[in-house]
Amino acid sequence: MSENEFEIVEVITEVTDGEGNLIIDDLVTVVDSDGNVVASDETIIMQDAEGDIVIDEIVSVIGENGELEVVAEEIVVGLNEG
Repeated sequence: MSENEFEIVEVITEVTDGEGNLIIDDLVTVVDSDGNVVASDETIIMQDAEGDIVIDEIVSVIGENGELEVVAEEIVVGLNEG
């Protein structure tokens, strides 16, 4: 990778907790040529046994202090009414 190139890395983790809730964590990062994360988009999805679902998406970019800063967050709740 040359000095000005970026790489996109995605990691998806799926687990079921002790209460039967399905949790999926989808993390997408943009990494520079030195291996530093310069941006991330993380989506966490939780679905319980009744079919209710919560989706939390967080978008972060590298700030002036060199740390990732949240620039957007959206939470969506869907309740199974059937």
